[in-house]
Amino acid sequence: MHEDTIDIAPAGELLENSLGVLHEVFGYDAFRGPQAEIVTHVGGGGDALVLMPTGGGKSLCYQVPAIVRERAGQGLAVVVSPLIALMHDQVGALKEAGVAAAFLNSSLSSEDAQKVEKQMLRGELTLLYAAPERLTTPRFLALLDSLQERGKLSLFAIDEAHCVSQWGHDFRPEYRALVVLHERYAGVPRVALTATADDLTRADIVERLQLQQARTFISSFDRPNIRYQLVEKKDATTQLLRFIRDEHTGPDGHDAGIIYCQSRRRVEEVAAMLCEAGLNALPYHAGLDGAVRQRHQDRFLREEGVIMVATIAFGMGIDKPDVRFVAHLDMPKNIEGYYQETGRAGRDGEPANAWMAYGLQDVVNQRRMIDESPAADEFKQVLRGKLDALLGLAEASDCRRVRLLKYFGEDSQPCGNCDNCLHPPELHDATESARKLLSCIYRVQQASGTAFGAGHIMDILRGKSTEKMTQHGHDKLSTFGIGADWSETQWRALLRQLIAREAVQVHDAPYNTLHLADGAREILKGQCQVWLRTLADKAPGVARGSRQRASRATVKNDDGQPLSLAERDCLEALKAWRAGVAREHNLPAFVIFHDATLRAIATRLPRNLSDLDGVSGIGQKKREAYGTEVLRVVSAFG
Repeated sequence: MHEDTIDIAPAGELLENSLGVLHEVFGYDAFRGPQAEIVTHVGGGGDALVLMPTGGGKSLCYQVPAIVRERAGQGLAVVVSPLIALMHDQVGALKEAGVAAAFLNSSLSSEDAQKVEKQMLRGELTLLYAAPERLTTPRFLALLDSLQERGKLSLFAIDEAHCVSQWGHDFRPEYRALVVLHERYAGVPRVALTATADDLTRADIVERLQLQQARTFISSFDRPNIRYQLVEKKDATTQLLRFIRDEHTGPDGHDAGIIYCQSRRRVEEVAAMLCEAGLNALPYHAGLDGAVRQRHQDRFLREEGVIMVATIAFGMGIDKPDVRFVAHLDMPKNIEGYYQETGRAGRDGEPANAWMAYGLQDVVNQRRMIDESPAADEFKQVLRGKLDALLGLAEASDCRRVRLLKYFGEDSQPCGNCDNCLHPPELHDATESARKLLSCIYRVQQASGTAFGAGHIMDILRGKSTEKMTQHGHDKLSTFGIGADWSETQWRALLRQLIAREAVQVHDAPYNTLHLADGAREILKGQCQVWLRTLADKAPGVARGSRQRASRATVKNDDGQPLSLAERDCLEALKAWRAGVAREHNLPAFVIFHDATLRAIATRLPRNLSDLDGVSGIGQKKREAYGTEVLRVVSAFG
């Protein structure tokens, strides 16, 4: 954006107005992190690229400037959003806060859509949410042209901006057409927002959306309330069930969670298994009827303690704040996807778990999908590098968080709250075994002129006589039987480590053959060591005192002190009242009030409306709408 197109108000005045909106509309007294700088920059007409972790308050970075600019007579803010459910919940939350907002998507009848369009043209809306496909239609662009001609188009916000990048984990081609916003409405500020983007993806966002003159704001990617746990996959469903029962089930039921699986069939099987185990689990994948998917998503958002078992088709834009765990039964494609999905846990800042079971077959499957894709070789190479980075995270014996943040270019110290920090793995020198495995791969290819898969290589190392072994004469190799003292599980663990270190590559789909890579040379020459985890019979448990549960018995106030019995009873009564209001308004309960707001009310026990002033999350409209009812509920607990 050029400087002469920006209508800049004094920074001090912008900040004052923004703080006023933050308090009056949203009920918060102060911005967090870089929010103040972002809202004043965008409110002043500047373009911005905002990278902020899930739960960091991205929405306020465009909602506050939109309200400030609309009050200054600058018109409508248009928010590009990829999902109908997200639009519905965000518009519902804004209306609850007293903001004139609407959405245009396929869920509306033509009559309702026309009503929204008329509101839009009459200047009756502050924010309008629309999908990228709709925004770039001639009809919608004509509406925007009309607003622009009258100086009533104030802001474009492009949410989930990583969708524009081919390097991102959720590329959506329709996002590419959003470059029209810069070309057609050059004087209107744009803010692109995402929770997940490495350097390559960021550069692609800037190029594709023509944000070269935009200011970039990067928050810390750290989510300190999330505990990362990655375990070797053995019997994954049994491991999952033990994890949920040990860490997310208490006397008041089990926590809300999301479980990601690679295939639709796996989703159905795991959901059924959890239901048989007495848990409230629902499946979600693209193969289900649309009405069923919507019903399951609504139950997840509106009921407590629901576990959603899903493919990655589920999750983007899910604002549910009290998801206590996200579990992966299969390895994702890359760290961006993993971070985005695990970031759906603990949006309320309370303790949460990110748990994943992974194995060699996960790596093989992901590599096969890359190899079989029709993409160009350059693109495939990038995807392999991203997969290798995730495998490196999984195989790490040091702090998970340090590695995760390093991927996004952020330096940090050991967190003390991941599995490796809490239970440092016992390591042993596996250099000699690594050289045996690498030598075996080399000898096999040298003898046969072709490569073989992991199972056959391990059979050679362990001296296992098979028909295939005899057929190829591999029982005559010098490496036959030299690893008989190791189990197949140990060899597979070592192979994963060597793949993570780029000493071995898996390719030639569909046979998934093993090949030596550049990293093998220094290991074979004895120039470096390979350390391997000592495999335990079972994963280390979590001490009872350190469990991540946020059950009724352990609910604490803002000072970290446990609620009294009376305060807990008041909190439960407030939640029951909130559930009724949410049902009446057809909205998730957290849209009415977040749990943190209810805890503050239960702790304060307000006696009059003025006592609600300063309670975080209660803006002017909500105090007027619900204050009297809140006081009625609380009056029973004085």
